Amino acid sequence: MLTYILFIFGFVILIFGAKFLVDGASSIGIKVGLSQFVIGLTVVALGTSLPELVINVLASISGNTGLAIGNVLGSNIMNTLLILGITAIIFPIKVQSIVCKRDSWINLIAILFLAIMANDLFFGNGENIISAADGIILLVFFIIMLYILFFRSGKQESIDDGKIKIYSILKSLLLIIVGSLGLFFGGKWIVEGATIISSDLGVSQSTVGLTLVAMATSLPELVTSVVAALKKNTDIAIGNVLGSNIFNIFLVLGASAVIHPIDFDSSLNVEIGILIIASLFLMIVIRVGSTKRTITRLEGVLLTVGYFIFLFRSIFY
Repeated sequence: MLTYILFIFGFVILIFGAKFLVDGASSIGIKVGLSQFVIGLTVVALGTSLPELVINVLASISGNTGLAIGNVLGSNIMNTLLILGITAIIFPIKVQSIVCKRDSWINLIAILFLAIMANDLFFGNGENIISAADGIILLVFFIIMLYILFFRSGKQESIDDGKIKIYSILKSLLLIIVGSLGLFFGGKWIVEGATIISSDLGVSQSTVGLTLVAMATSLPELVTSVVAALKKNTDIAIGNVLGSNIFNIFLVLGASAVIHPIDFDSSLNVEIGILIIASLFLMIVIRVGSTKRTITRLEGVLLTVGYFIFLFRSIFY
């Protein structure tokens, strides 16, 4: 009974934690001269990736690597299809030029890099496994990404900073700490509850990782992106999604593989294929059409429908 209570209470903690984190991170970001885009792609993305990181570390320690890889793939699919889709439906997403020139490419390259690492059999090796050495390489890429984001982003396009409420440094830090704790405990309780519920229903662990666990650990990204869209701060929304996707592969999956090598089921190549197609679709819609560098409401509907098709396939096939 306690697990079910914490499962429900976890949603409340996640919502408030996400709001506190966005407010605190945005305030500090403005104070140090960062744009909304960089704020979303660094501090907010790292904060909202905490549930994935914690769950994957715990799963790797226990040797449940299927849950770990399923969580990352499922979370990234949800980020790209559902979260961006719902955000665009609420308010069309204006995309900064740096997304077209750099970050959308990094997102795609990270997925392709994962596909190559996971499919050792295709390249003549003994088994499909993401080894500890692969994990170290992913973590090195993560460090390089942080360096690029903080020191090589350059001057961003102008934004209306007046939309972000400014707090004192102390209060901003307190909001970030409280928000991060809320994300951590809320995500943990939701995942624990979802795992037990799915076990009671007889659902496989791979399905749990791709659906319930991924949905639970992606809730912070969903909440922060929706809040940003309602405030019309779409720089944070697109930056949050791309940053989380990249961090999930480089940081979360990298740390998981270092702790315990990840056995890769070749059937998960379908999910990798979905991620590649979704990323290519995203890159196309922000480059062509009557509203270039914008994810429109119609395109948001297409992304959202795509997620529910993926969800239906994961549950029933």
